[in-house]
Amino acid sequence: MTELLYLRDSYLSEFEAEVVGQDVDQNSVLLDRSAFYPGGGGQLPDQGALWNGETQYCVTKVKRGNAHILNGDLPPVGCQIRGEIDWDRRYKIMRTHTAMHILCGVIWRDYQASVTGGNMDVLSGRMDFEFERLAPEVIAEIERKINFEVEAARAVKIEILPRETAFQIPDLIRTKINLLPESIREVRTVEIVGLDLQADGGTHVANTREVGRIKIAKYKSKGGINKRLYVELET
Repeated sequence: MTELLYLRDSYLSEFEAEVVGQDVDQNSVLLDRSAFYPGGGGQLPDQGALWNGETQYCVTKVKRGNAHILNGDLPPVGCQIRGEIDWDRRYKIMRTHTAMHILCGVIWRDYQASVTGGNMDVLSGRMDFEFERLAPEVIAEIERKINFEVEAARAVKIEILPRETAFQIPDLIRTKINLLPESIREVRTVEIVGLDLQADGGTHVANTREVGRIKIAKYKSKGGINKRLYVELET
């Protein structure tokens, strides 16, 4: 099992590890520990580099299962490497992911609308909610509220809980924690203190003020009560 360093520290941008396997077919290596996020939950996988001494191997993508896909040759099994995250890109994605949780938290708190889907890019994303109807004045109101939460500088806390403890938290049910396989005995939670609490495996900033201003760029109906909101963050 690979030690997933990003689960406990989203700000870790460099780490030491050992290459423990290769997959020539997909031009990837396996590491005994990694800070690279493999993508999931709508969040993009990390990019960056591995260094074996002075030799650099570019990481173009990371997949679940610890496959670090490289552009070019592979470092040998057994060698010690230094991993380096593309921090500028990662930090922008962290800001975006936390912005999505702010949006979810405000809409659940004030409109009791559930999330039905979502996806993220670098400094932009979209989320689908169960709204009967949306009007421009409601969108403007939501935008004001989410930016109020940014300026409130709420702390963002990460915890890893035993499965039984996590299932006792009522708000986690709306994030479909009950769909987790029985084999998963620990649940990672992300809490925007005083606003939102979700089961989540992605990377986040430590304080909502780091997110910066959020703009709801547009919205549209996806049919029935399913409404899609598109957000953008300032650079």
